Amino acid sequence: MFEDVPRLEQLGPVAGRSVLVRADLNVPLRRDASSAWVVADDFRIGKALPTLVELQAGGAAVTVASHLGRPKGRPDDALRMEPVRRLLAPLVPGVVVLENLRFDPGEEAGDPAFGARLVAGHDLFVNDAFGACHRAHASIVYPPSVLPSACGLQLAAEIEALGRIIDHPARPFTVVAGGLKVADKLATLRALAGSADRMVIGGAMALTFLAATGRQVGDSPVEATELEPCRAFLAAGIPVTLPTDLIAARGSGDGEGWADVECFSGDVPPGWRVVDIGPASRRRFAERIEGSGVVLWNGPMGMFEEPAFAEGTRVVAQAVAGCGGFTVVGGGDTVGAVRSFGLCDAYGHVSTGGGAMLELVQHGDLPGISALRTAGARQGSPGVRA
Repeated sequence: MFEDVPRLEQLGPVAGRSVLVRADLNVPLRRDASSAWVVADDFRIGKALPTLVELQAGGAAVTVASHLGRPKGRPDDALRMEPVRRLLAPLVPGVVVLENLRFDPGEEAGDPAFGARLVAGHDLFVNDAFGACHRAHASIVYPPSVLPSACGLQLAAEIEALGRIIDHPARPFTVVAGGLKVADKLATLRALAGSADRMVIGGAMALTFLAATGRQVGDSPVEATELEPCRAFLAAGIPVTLPTDLIAARGSGDGEGWADVECFSGDVPPGWRVVDIGPASRRRFAERIEGSGVVLWNGPMGMFEEPAFAEGTRVVAQAVAGCGGFTVVGGGDTVGAVRSFGLCDAYGHVSTGGGAMLELVQHGDLPGISALRTAGARQGSPGVRA
């Protein structure tokens, strides 16, 4: 369904051309032993490299633009691009990395004046920032309006993989959802309800669904405003599998450890916080995933960052990897989990954008993709040479 989005090769020869690449280099940072900021996880940088390497190999002068974190329109020394610049320098020598786009309020405001300053001096534009394509920000939507444009290799891979799910998913089609907030994902689940054969819901968001059925979940967070929408969703007859047993803990959990950890098959009493799905739920979730033709997974099943509470997410990760169908995994926490389990290469596609992935599946298009499509039509795609 994205055949009309211009691809990188359709830009024609790039030798001697100045190319602006909107990449997604929004990576987590940490302080090293000398208190300098360094990249903590280079997953997105690795995904951006093939496009940068190909353009450089073709003789282009490449400038990379990206955001980093949420500086709210003003400079923030903790969110400068220098750590990313240092990491990229030996990998793609000569590539220019601009400062954090979101230091300027014009980026998130979609200001054409900021966009014009960004494209000045460039001949071509490549959007490879799938994780930002659901935002109508200046660096996403303005450049295709004035420059010959195309999607990069990573963005092309994203839309091709997700297009397989949107168009004609192989059966059975299983959606696995977890993570924190129901409010962030319920609209997507509704949109998928007509095409999905199975839905498996775990993680913290499952607790609001369980509370909507009358089950007590202790001191775990519940989104009160989403209780009625969850009841309506469950009442609609959608084939949803929720956890039946829950691992809960009590204690500080702030470095001093948890005083107690137990598995509850019924109500979770006050004073306890749910941290993972239980053994029976793990088996049931794995059974529902087994044999799927397509799996779309976003969101861990619990506090996987703590090894004691990672088993639910691990079992689901292994079940998705072994289901035999086409698998798409996305979302920062989900990708972090599967990387920690050593399973990142076991899936059909690992997405660089959790929010963008869900919105594309929900709406069938994104502002950044639409902007490229319009540029391609204007410039005569498939031949978009300037």
